[in-house]
Amino acid sequence: MGTVVDDAASVEFHAFFERHYAELSRLAHLLTGEADAADDLAADALLALWHRWDRVRAADHPVAYARGVVANLARTRIRSAVRERRRIALFWSQREEKTENPDVAGVVDVQSALRRLPFRKRACVVLRHAFDLSEKDTALALGVSVGTVKSQTSKGMAELQKSLGAQGARQKMHAVMARTSEAGGRDR
Repeated sequence: MGTVVDDAASVEFHAFFERHYAELSRLAHLLTGEADAADDLAADALLALWHRWDRVRAADHPVAYARGVVANLARTRIRSAVRERRRIALFWSQREEKTENPDVAGVVDVQSALRRLPFRKRACVVLRHAFDLSEKDTALALGVSVGTVKSQTSKGMAELQKSLGAQGARQKMHAVMARTSEAGGRDR
């Protein structure tokens, strides 16, 4: 059972919610440009406020605090969307891939071996070798550190060599992956 203090805080928060939810949702919509996400962001902000309600209600301007929470959530959502768009653009570029006399069996082997790698290793190997991105650019695209790119690429290549056979693994990888690199520029 709740105490008088808990009940009073609940009533006070409910009144705050009723007064400011629409405004916070409108703010989220204007910041993100996404009508569908606005209600979710406002609800997430109000949930965060409820968890800190004792501090929020003691603040000089609780509504300003609430607006700040919405703005931070919107910024996080926008950054996440931008990173996702960059990843999609890297993986699904519109480049035309043409090769003469492709080694179909080699392509199938490499693609199968790549599918067996965990996503981060696969992404590092593909971005480094197929798209010829620098370690720094790969790190930016994946939202990880340069050290993570180095270790995941190294481990991924080692797993591919084990899977494809140590002798021809590098040549198969580079031959198959070069198809993508030839279609675009080699920007290091």
